[in-house]
Amino acid sequence: MGIHLSPQVSSTVMYSRSPMVAFESHPHLRASTISSSLSTVPGGKPAYSFHVSADGQMQPVPFPPDALIGSGIPRHARQLHTLTHGEVVCAVTISSSTQHVYTGGKGCVKVWDVAQPGTKTAVAQLDCLNRDNYIRSCKLLPDGRSLIVGGEASTLSIWDLAAPTPRIKAELTSSAPACYALAISPDAKVCFSCCSDGNIVVWDLQNQTLVRQFQGHTDGASCIDISNDGTKLWTGGLDNTVRCWDLREGRQLQQHDFSSQIFSLGYCPTGEWLAVGMESSNVEILHVTKPDKYQLHLHESCVLSLKFASCGRRAPCFLLGLRAAPDGISSLKSPRQC
Repeated sequence: MGIHLSPQVSSTVMYSRSPMVAFESHPHLRASTISSSLSTVPGGKPAYSFHVSADGQMQPVPFPPDALIGSGIPRHARQLHTLTHGEVVCAVTISSSTQHVYTGGKGCVKVWDVAQPGTKTAVAQLDCLNRDNYIRSCKLLPDGRSLIVGGEASTLSIWDLAAPTPRIKAELTSSAPACYALAISPDAKVCFSCCSDGNIVVWDLQNQTLVRQFQGHTDGASCIDISNDGTKLWTGGLDNTVRCWDLREGRQLQQHDFSSQIFSLGYCPTGEWLAVGMESSNVEILHVTKPDKYQLHLHESCVLSLKFASCGRRAPCFLLGLRAAPDGISSLKSPRQC
């Protein structure tokens, strides 16, 4: 099951009280920076994907005719539900075991049971923050029994979902005024919190203690992903950088500089490519050990979210980009999963 977010509310509302997003009034003018000689691919179709060489030369890359043909590649999706949260939705996560969807908005997380046909109302509401503060991220632990919530507050809350009524069982407090993104280690023992002060806070979930901070971003850390083997952490920031951290040695391994703030990133399951979504509306896909990279020019506004397909057989395999904040979500089901 996947999530389709309909941009019914301006993303300016989503980040109106935060430095998280700075918008250009004429994003369509960005396309003028691409040479007209690069604007088409063979066949006369407009080019949107470009290979960027080590010396910065851009070459259009046509979409392979067999790219969407093959085992494990979804052919289409159909809408199952529309969940009317009622406020701007900044975070979504799904429990595959219970088919519950968790939507984080202003001050609370709402819980929806999408296994029930015609779901119209939330089955529970988790009041996490002050009513005027937004939830920015929520993550389920693998067993589906605990939910970690972060947002415009210095405290993360850990919810016990297995209790008769969901309740807060622990809180994790840092010195940063807000959390922009969360990630859970593959073994579910550690939580990583991207903070508005640029630090990446590492939490021991069993002992509920702060064990380390990765410091390097000079502005808010906005997004995060972990390598499949759990040894490397990738973070993007409002300081226009993407950084790679060695989780075993506790040090920075790489830094990639961009001309735009970073709002989203995703690490390919094959372990070779990193996709980066930017405020400039572009998506860049970097090879993590070589100078190769690609640029995608598809969106007209900032890319707030993206994700590789779980199969990761293609490089890049699949990307989902979102360009604005919704006040509700639609859930879709694909006939084939990777």
